[in-house]
Amino acid sequence: MKRLKKIVGYALLLILCYAAYVVVSTGYLRTIENTFDGQVVKEIAIAGAEDITLIPENGFALVSASPRKSELEVQERLGALYLIDLNSKQYETKKLTADLKMPFAPHGISMYQNDSTYKVMAVNHTQKGHSFEVFQLQDATLTFEKTITDPAIVSPNDVVMIDENRFYFTNDHKYEDGIGRFVEDYVGIGLSNVVYFDGENYIEVAKGIGYANGINYDKKRKLLFVASPRNFEVKVYAVNEDGLLDFIEDIDCGTGVDNIEFDSEGNLWIGAHPNLLRFSSYAAGKKETAPSEIIKIDYRGSNDYSIEKVYINDGTSMSASTVAVPYDDIILTGNVMDSHFLILKPNKTR
Repeated sequence: MKRLKKIVGYALLLILCYAAYVVVSTGYLRTIENTFDGQVVKEIAIAGAEDITLIPENGFALVSASPRKSELEVQERLGALYLIDLNSKQYETKKLTADLKMPFAPHGISMYQNDSTYKVMAVNHTQKGHSFEVFQLQDATLTFEKTITDPAIVSPNDVVMIDENRFYFTNDHKYEDGIGRFVEDYVGIGLSNVVYFDGENYIEVAKGIGYANGINYDKKRKLLFVASPRNFEVKVYAVNEDGLLDFIEDIDCGTGVDNIEFDSEGNLWIGAHPNLLRFSSYAAGKKETAPSEIIKIDYRGSNDYSIEKVYINDGTSMSASTVAVPYDDIILTGNVMDSHFLILKPNKTR
């Protein structure tokens, strides 16, 4: 009887330790105070604008959106890519995929410039599975080129193109459901990875990541940055000539980092989730809001960086921010599944 009580006691202690770990490691105890030195200048009525990237040459933004509050069947029917003219006073918006005749629920996107045209890749989640859709963008016209599928594309979240044929992408999970998924999400065991396509083969180049999410490549410094929201960190890798990676360090961000964009000076801009448990409840429809955060990272080198908290909101203005894109004196801020996204204008010079 005494032995049984000891076993039960140890089991309860382990459960309490696990619960404490989850609460602390997901930011549940963090106090969220609305912080932003600026104003909202525009609400753009596009639902689930999860990823945004900039076309700086002509002042356009490419937006990947899907109504994620709806069932997947609806998402793949209404999901789309949009082009926004950032130079127009009303931020005129054009739906680029209006004539696309295929299921399309886009997630992460990437773009590569080739003379006057752009190659665009979009992660696509449909009832049939996961894929990458490839397009050509020229003069505000998007033309579908091909679909890419492969067994290495397990649970794609984001993609970054190196050139027209080579790219990296993140699988945010190794398992899509069951106990494996639970272990990844709540126990915090990193099983996700980064895969490199060299034009012919798919190669796993990084693994053991806690929910590999946003990914971006700094061509000037030959650095690859990968967001790990479950571990509240950005992983930094040196990119070798053969595309393989050398791990440099983890940047402790103190928040659940999502998509990564660069400004003209090479600083990282990231939309983030400061409370992952609240975000999970929001994504499951159990909470009406989830907090948002935008951070800016000035990465100067190994163990030499600074982090600025640009925007924090409890979710009343915008829930579950995923991306932040600076352009001139504004910041475009996407999110998981709000009915709109925000354009912010800071009061101070960035």
